[in-house]
Amino acid sequence: MKKQNRGSSFFPPLWRKVSRSDERGERFAQSPLPVLRTTFPHKGGRKIAAIAALVFLFVTPALAQTTADVGRFAGPDRTARLIAGAKKEGTLTLYSSAPLEVMGAVGAAFTRKYGVKVDLWRSASEQILQRVLTEARGGRFAADVMETAGPDIEAANREKLLQAVTLPVTAELMPEAVAPGRPWIVSRLSVFTIAYNTNLVRAADAPKTYEDLADPKWKGRLAIEADDNNWLMAMAGALGEQKTTALFRDIVAKNGISVRKGHSLMANLVVSGEVPVAITAYVDEVSQLKKAGAPIDTVFAAPTIAMPTAVAAFARAAHPHAAVLFMDFLLSEEGQKILAAHNVVPSNLKVQRLPVKLTLMDVPKYLDENARWVRLYRDIFIARGR
Repeated sequence: MKKQNRGSSFFPPLWRKVSRSDERGERFAQSPLPVLRTTFPHKGGRKIAAIAALVFLFVTPALAQTTADVGRFAGPDRTARLIAGAKKEGTLTLYSSAPLEVMGAVGAAFTRKYGVKVDLWRSASEQILQRVLTEARGGRFAADVMETAGPDIEAANREKLLQAVTLPVTAELMPEAVAPGRPWIVSRLSVFTIAYNTNLVRAADAPKTYEDLADPKWKGRLAIEADDNNWLMAMAGALGEQKTTALFRDIVAKNGISVRKGHSLMANLVVSGEVPVAITAYVDEVSQLKKAGAPIDTVFAAPTIAMPTAVAAFARAAHPHAAVLFMDFLLSEEGQKILAAHNVVPSNLKVQRLPVKLTLMDVPKYLDENARWVRLYRDIFIARGR
């Protein structure tokens, strides 16, 4: 008797025996391609199997696009394709270090516009990085987008967790916001400024340059935040390390300096008058207090240093269309106006309205040299401060 053709396995990566656990989805949950369960008990089985293989090869990628695939979308239908894909995905998971009211407002506007829910987890930048690394080591990729401080997002990048995407909106951003081969894009800035109490210091008498801080009239009236070693590194990059360290050693030796922990605390101490002048205040915090009627103002001394906060999509985002669409929205004029309305300095030049040129911190350099600048900062300000 002629033996019946029971079909054939083809292209082994696409074919394997189905077990009972497969029926419950336990064994093939991680498979990038659907599992074939059909045998072909006839002579044309091989031909049908080959055709089925081709169908899976061409159809499956379209059904399971990655962040890399979506990030390459281009052409006049790009946004329409992103919106259609995001609506099918239905949701987006975002990890952000922005104040809850700020990123909550951005997320709400995004949801109103596109009908895609934003699941926001807000925490400090260091804790966001720790969570991302812990989840990745456990094989869990919960977040679609990360928006946090430059050093922490660069650390995630060095772990190969982020995916570069092409966004037309980057043409509207400050040139330093984007770098070739770098997956994160600057979304907002923490700008350092000299802040002073307007009841204690007249505008005409306020220090206009860092060199002015060496004047004896500022003796016992200066303060600095405890951990602004990134600011010191950027200052040294702009002015030269020898000049920078000599300048601030001289200021501390002549006038002393009070070291305070936390920029918000320091800004409020300026308002209270306990700290007449703070030399590393954040402009957004000062602006918020000033708008509320507090006696505080700023001086943009050159170089004006800015620490970047950036946004990036995860390479293994579960909702890649929503991730890229959200990045588009956050960096657009519409999204950046929401940041600006909350006194946040945006990176989009259509919205950013600062009277000075900014010098951005070199994030990779800081990550590589962090320990050195922590030691130098402590030696100049903390060990010798009052």
